Amino acid sequence: MSDPAVVDLGRSRVLVGTCSWTDPTLVKETAWYPKRSMSAAERLAYYAGQFSLVEADATYYRPPSRELARSWVERSPEHFSFDVKAYGLLTGHPVDPVTLWPDMKDVLVGGAGKARVYAHDLPPEALDEAWRRFVDALAPLVAAGRLGAVLLQYPPWFGPKRANREELARLTERLGGIPGCVEFRTPAWLSGDERARTLMLLRDLGLAMVVVDAPASSGLETVLETTREDLAVARLHGRADDTWRARNVTAAERFRYLYSEAELAQWVPRARALAERASRVHLLMNNCYQDYGVRNAAQLARMLGELAS
Repeated sequence: MSDPAVVDLGRSRVLVGTCSWTDPTLVKETAWYPKRSMSAAERLAYYAGQFSLVEADATYYRPPSRELARSWVERSPEHFSFDVKAYGLLTGHPVDPVTLWPDMKDVLVGGAGKARVYAHDLPPEALDEAWRRFVDALAPLVAAGRLGAVLLQYPPWFGPKRANREELARLTERLGGIPGCVEFRTPAWLSGDERARTLMLLRDLGLAMVVVDAPASSGLETVLETTREDLAVARLHGRADDTWRARNVTAAERFRYLYSEAELAQWVPRARALAERASRVHLLMNNCYQDYGVRNAAQLARMLGELAS
């Protein structure tokens, strides 16, 4: 039996999936899962029967544990791959202090009681320990050969300046050999003369650049470049301009956009171009509102399959 949502294009293996399999709008508001009463284990097993790749996004909001990673291994088949989104604290985002490891709350700069915690609120040695714990938690996925990459999504205020380039340079040691892919949320990294410098930096550091499909209002271009020979990652965020920068909306609502067949067809030659440059290509639908992501992922996998046949 062939792997679901896996397409071989030349020498490259293309995996298609979504950026979540547990979004409440998918689980509670659609009939995509056969039963509403399915357990977490049953849902992951069902998803893995349809696709061969998923991005674990819950780890952005709360760091994972080894037990959680082990459960993912136990609930998925051997062919399945997980991309894991880095804990927001590690990529410069504010996090709820309740998500910190308990002992780290005691070393916060300025003491406890903060509504939001940033990396600079931790002493350097505590931040290093946070990185160590995050990577250590992924050990079961690494041992089972199920970890595709760690996604490092940086916020819009993380621009191309020296301090941030130095932060990227630290990733090699921090990830300890685990493949990392970097997504920038400001156009500045890939605009004008800065593009060549950014691509060279990522290649030198062995980090894959995430190719994005995003609303025009984001200013983010779809830059079809690869910076690792063994991995290319593309994340499709939808094209909903009205919700991209909206406040007080859920993540699902922000990416509430269903791609048309014609829009997805644009990604067939793009996927082929990435496959010519990298031995593995991960295509992830991030429009995880209701069943939009899984529907579009299945459509895209079908289109690519027709190309390969």
